[in-house]
Amino acid sequence: MTDNFNSYIDSPAVAYWRDLCLKEGIPRHYDKGEDFFTAGYVAQYLGFIRSGTLKYVAYGHDGSEHVLGLEFTGEFVADFPFSFRNIPARTSVVATTPCDILCIPTATIGDRIDKDSELKDIVMISTEAVFSTVYDRYAALYAKSPQERYNDLITKHPDLFNLFSLKDIASFLKITPTHLSRLRKNINL
Repeated sequence: MTDNFNSYIDSPAVAYWRDLCLKEGIPRHYDKGEDFFTAGYVAQYLGFIRSGTLKYVAYGHDGSEHVLGLEFTGEFVADFPFSFRNIPARTSVVATTPCDILCIPTATIGDRIDKDSELKDIVMISTEAVFSTVYDRYAALYAKSPQERYNDLITKHPDLFNLFSLKDIASFLKITPTHLSRLRKNINL
């Protein structure tokens, strides 16, 4: 088990993406509330987050927001690997704070994949790492209590409440903000 909140960071492919973004990335700024990419549209960029935080969001039929993932400074944001194949995103990624991100156009990656066997391998390794992160979270929703999920979350990122709203953290944990407040109170007793 990893100590990183987003366990894909432990993948050996991360150094490749970081180096690529540092070398070729286009600096872009996103204001709080601005979409990095939007559900229903092909994500235009893969990015290395130089500063700020973002959340992955799925919207319910009634427009309600459901937080699926959280990203931090020093991590990556992408609709991985779908955007490389020009497939529309199923989720949106929204800046929760002002963000500075080094961006690589996903079309550039898509064009290179078929010509570069190393890149094709990196995409495969990265896809497996992202899948593993998501699958672990999915399994935890069924196998762990809300208290256990909260404890895991806070252990991996103790400053989470300084970075994200109570509402976003509760949504990520699949509980109400009231329930989250009770869990926090139990820990602080």
